Parts: sequence; C-alpha cells; structure tokens
Amino acid sequence: EGQTSPEQWQRTYGRCSGNEVYHIHLGDSKFFGEYDGKSFTYASFHAHKKYGVCLIGVKREDNKSILLNPGPRHIMAATDTCYYINITKEENSAFIFKQEEKHGKGLPVTSLYDAPSRLPVHSIIASMVDQATSYGTVAIDLQHPDPPEESGKLTLPTENGAGSRRPSIAPVLEIADSSAILPCDLLSDQSEDETNQSDDEGSVGSEFVKGYPPNSPYIGSSPTLCHLLPQKAPFCCLRFDKACTHNSSEDAKAYGFKNKLIIVSAEMAGNGLYNFIVPLRAYYRPRKELNPIVLLLDNQPDNHFLEAICCFPMVYFMTGTIDNLDNLLRCGIIYADNLVVVDKESTMSAKEDYMADAKTIVNVQTMFRLFPSLSIITELTHPSNMRFMQFRAKDCYSLALSKLEKIERDKGSNLAFMFRLPFAAGRVFSISMLDTLLYQSFVKDYMIGITRLLLGLDTTPGSGYLCVMKITEEDLWIRTYGRLFQKFCSSSAEIPIGIYRTESHMFSTLEASKVCYLASYQVSASASNRALIFHLIFKSGSFI
Repeated sequence: EGQTSPEQWQRTYGRCSGNEVYHIHLGDSKFFGEYDGKSFTYASFHAHKKYGVCLIGVKREDNKSILLNPGPRHIMAATDTCYYINITKEENSAFIFKQEEKHGKGLPVTSLYDAPSRLPVHSIIASMVDQATSYGTVAIDLQHPDPPEESGKLTLPTENGAGSRRPSIAPVLEIADSSAILPCDLLSDQSEDETNQSDDEGSVGSEFVKGYPPNSPYIGSSPTLCHLLPQKAPFCCLRFDKACTHNSSEDAKAYGFKNKLIIVSAEMAGNGLYNFIVPLRAYYRPRKELNPIVLLLDNQPDNHFLEAICCFPMVYFMTGTIDNLDNLLRCGIIYADNLVVVDKESTMSAKEDYMADAKTIVNVQTMFRLFPSLSIITELTHPSNMRFMQFRAKDCYSLALSKLEKIERDKGSNLAFMFRLPFAAGRVFSISMLDTLLYQSFVKDYMIGITRLLLGLDTTPGSGYLCVMKITEEDLWIRTYGRLFQKFCSSSAEIPIGIYRTESHMFSTLEASKVCYLASYQVSASASNRALIFHLIFKSGSFI
C-alpha cells in the first residue's frame, strides 16, 4: 500500500503494515536454528540484526502456553516453536534461497547485516488505546561496523556531524549473567511505588492488593493478575454521579483524582467492557499511575456486571450519552485524557446501511471541536466512514491524503483509508478489521491466544507483557532502530516491536496536542521537525 506515494512516511508505513506474526520450529529454521542453546534475548537481537525479523515469543514442546519474551533465562532448544514478526514467513524468504545458492557454489556466506545491499529493518506498527509505562532504561555499540547507509534513523544528524564517534552499547550475551537476573516472582511489585513513594503519594496505592479477580462471569475470561481492592466496593459506590452513605462525591472535581480519567461511552455493559478494564488494572502497571475509569452507559448495567467490576479500584459508571453535554461534563470530560466511543448495536440496524455510523460521527466531531486536547478513539461499523472522522475544513494536507485514498481504492485496495490521519494515529477503527484474525486462525491456531497475551487479557507465568516507553531528547544519541534494539536487549532484556511517532510543534500546548500520527516516519509535509518517539516493547518475563 502507498508505495507510489511521494512521501517517505507513507511508503514506510504502507510497507511496515504488511508485518504479520508467523511461527516455525527452531530446528527447522534458518533464521533461528543457529541459536540452539543460546538465550532468547540473544536469539531475538541477532535474528533482527541479520535478517530484520523480530522474535517475540516461544513455546516449549511440552508446554501449551506461549511465552512472550521469556527473557535471557530461557535457553532455546531445537524443539521450541518460535513466534516472530516479519513481512513474510521464513519459507517464502529470499534470504534462504540466496544462502542455499552460495552454499551450492561453495561461496562464503556473508551476514546480511554486513552486506551493502542489506534490506531495511522492518518494524510492526501498532497503536495503544491506553497509556502505559515501562521501567527499564534505554542502552549501546554494535559489534560489527555499521553499513554505509543507515535506515530507520530516530532523528536527524546532530550538529557535530555524522562522523563523530558514537557511544558504545554493551553486547547482548549468549547466556545471561545469572547475578544480573532478578528472581522471577509474579507477585512482586515492579512498579517501584512501595519503596519510592512519599506517605501522601502512597496513601492511595497502599489500599490496593494484587490478586486474581474473584468473579469472571464471561465466557473466555481467564484469570489475570490485577490490582484489586482489599474488599469489594458496594454497588452504590460505583455510581459516579450520585453520593451515597460511603462517599459524598458527585462529580470528577469532588473526587480529586491525581491522574487523568479514561472515559468509555457504550450502549450497554458487557464482556467487552470487562476486557477493557482488566489490562488497565494489570499487576505490572504502577499503582500511582492507574487512571480512573468512568463508564458512560446508555442503559443501567445489571448486577452481574457490577459484581464483576466491584473488585477493581477507581472504576465507576453513570448513565448518559455523549450527545448530552451535561452528561459529558458530569462524567469529567475536562479531566480526561482519553475517550473511547464504542459503536452502538442499536444503530447497526439503520435503514440506510452506511448511515449506521451517522450519529456517532456527529457526536465525535462535536467533541473533537469542543475538546481539541482530548484523545478520542472511535469504533465504526463501516471502515469507509473513517473519512468523516475528526475532519477539519480547509485542511490541505488531509485533502491531499483523500486523493491518495481514491487512487488506492481504484487499485482494489481493501485498506484504502489507512493513510487517513485519524486511522494512522489509532484514533478510529472498525471491528470488522478483527475478522482477519479469525481468518488467520484457520492456519495459525495460536492467533487468538497470542493476541489476548498482547492485549493483556491473559497472563502466563514467565511471559512478558506489552508496554510503552517514551524516548526523550536525551536518548536521541541512540540514533537508529537497530541500535535501540541492542540497547534494550543488552540492558533490560526488552524486545522493541515498533514505534509510534508524534510531531513536535512550536505552537501552544492546545495546538500541539491536535497532531498525533502513527507511522515509522514522521507524518508531516515537513521532515525537518524533530519528533518524539514512543517505542512498544516487551518487558521480559524473567524480570516480572
């Protein structure tokens, strides 16, 4: 998609969107076969360095559970099943045919990393509905000289010039130093809250405990380790807009939350909302950074749903709709960072098929103009209606992108809308896109399971988890994605899987917050602006 576009970010974004998850037995693999007896972290880094593939997980022959980034403690075996991200599966890769050709002619096989014609490293593009944080530091020099032309740079060359010597990065060890590995304890608190908090900061976090939700009433809900209340909250305390005998607060200001709210607008409560809450209360999230969640529901939730959520801290509900400004203000929209608008089932039966999203589009567009700093994520029934989302009149850049969309549609593209800025930034999606996961599950029976692990809906002892680390200006000396990969692997055994880049403006905070794009390159007509970069990484299971 978009390979004929004149803009670099669209060509890169289009190419990287072709990344998928594949699997292969280590003993049968030419990408990973040489790492038999080496640590998982070592195998992931060197496979990425040589072939541009990203090893994200593994499964033992005698174990049904998939482990995402089990860390340096996991020693690879020939019977392991490797799960990796790449543009194409290994069996269809041109790398293998070249190597076999050289072997047949008796020619030496050179590393693809060192070859002048090395293909650029591809990274998967992903978006997160919620904000997350990681606890590692960033790290770095590769053991081999860099190729003449680097791809995937994190920033423009510094003023001292490209010829200046870069700081070195520690090598990724074949077998991790046991003294540097922390004990694997699923119940340990890695949030650093308990040791570093002051008394007033810890007063809220100390009220929470870790454990498994006592009630998982929905089919497909598996026990997940979460932050919980010591005792279940009475149902009356879950009502956000009404005081009760236990709580006198009636609005967001009265609650006095230290963190920004996450508001979810939905027609009715169900397992979808329960699955939305679980990852936001996962055990690995710092207690002091938990965001209050307010469910704005059209219909009163039943007692079964309230029984399921009453064990989670700072989860509330109120009845109302997003087309009522009073309801929005009462649920604390001016104190919110994120608003998630769930598609309403009752609108899907509209007489005119594509009018099913009409009311949602109008409401979201109104909030987009009223609250420009608010991050709004919207679900639509029909993907083609994405062109109406977060629309700005007289926006020349968006107009140019709409013309590109028409060209892609004429070519028969099923993802013609992918370059629309709201979609590229992860602000709008269609549930029908998840159908591709169901199709893939016919040939990849692990797709649903690995997706649930990525989303945080399931937890497996020894498995890592997905989180986000913000790269600051002080980290830009790392320069390239390949060096960043080595920094993470060598310092904290984390595996980066992609980047989320935003554009930096010299405008006011209100104006700058309006621009947020998802791409592996900066989404801007001007490539000279310095960008802030967010990296999706797997925390190592050995450090849990």
